[in-house]
Amino acid sequence: METITKDLISALGIGAREHVALVGGGGKTTLMFALAEELLQAGRKLITTTTTKVRRQEAANAPFEVSAFSDPAWHQKVKQGLQKHGHVFVARHPLDSGKVAGISPELADELYLDTVVDHLVIEADGAAGRPVKAPAEHEPVVPSSATLVVAMMGLEAIEKSFDETIVFRPGQFEKITGLGRGEKLTRDCLVRIFESPEGLFKGTPVSARRVAFLNKADLLPDDQVARDLAGRILRSQAASVDRVVVGSVLKNEYLLIRKKHEGNIFKNC
Repeated sequence: METITKDLISALGIGAREHVALVGGGGKTTLMFALAEELLQAGRKLITTTTTKVRRQEAANAPFEVSAFSDPAWHQKVKQGLQKHGHVFVARHPLDSGKVAGISPELADELYLDTVVDHLVIEADGAAGRPVKAPAEHEPVVPSSATLVVAMMGLEAIEKSFDETIVFRPGQFEKITGLGRGEKLTRDCLVRIFESPEGLFKGTPVSARRVAFLNKADLLPDDQVARDLAGRILRSQAASVDRVVVGSVLKNEYLLIRKKHEGNIFKNC
C-alpha cells in the first residue's frame, strides 16, 4: 500500500507520545529537526538530543538549548523552555571542536519519562556525513525507552563503488554485507544493513517499531530503484520493518510504502 504525503508525522506513523531514535546515514540531523518542526506546529512539546555529537550550529536549530552538565539548574530550564518555546535541545556540554557532546541513554530515558514531554527525538549514532553507515561494536546507542527506531540511508549510494567516501565504518560494512572495496553497492547488499543483527537496527528495544527511511530520492533520475529497494526491505523477515519511507527531507516529499494484511498473509501493495 502506497501513500504520497508531505507530512512526516504520518509518514513515520508518529503517535501521540513517542521516543524516536534515528540511526544510519544520509540525513539524520536534517530529519530530526524537520520532524521537530512538524511536531511543534502540531502543538506538541518535545526534546531533541543526541547520544553522540552534533555541530553547535545544528543544535541551534532548536529555539532553546540546555547543557545538562554545565548548568546545575538545567532540569528546571528544560521545563521552562518547553513551556515557553515547546522545543528544547538538550546536550551534555559544549566541546572545543565546535560540537556538543550527547547525553547518556539513561538520561534520555529520564527525559522522555517526564510527563511534561510529548516526544523525544534522538540522534543515536553518527555517520560523518556519509549516506551509508554500518555500526561499530559500541553503536548505535539507542535508549531503552525508544518506541520507534528509524534507520536511514542516502539513496545516492545505490550502484556507487564501495569506498570510505560513501560508507562510514567500511570495515564493519564489509563484515555485514560480504562486499569488497570497489564493488558496486547493489540493492541486494544494501538490504543486508537493514536486516543483519549487526546492522542498522542493532540494539533496537524489542517493543520498538522499526521504520526504514530512504532519503534523497530527489538525487535519483526516477524512483523505481528506490521502490525496488523498499520492497526488498519490506519482504525481509529479518528486518522486521512494516513501513519504508522513500523521499527527500529537503524537498519535503515522501512516499510511504507499507505492508497490507490480507487474511493471514502479508502482501506488498
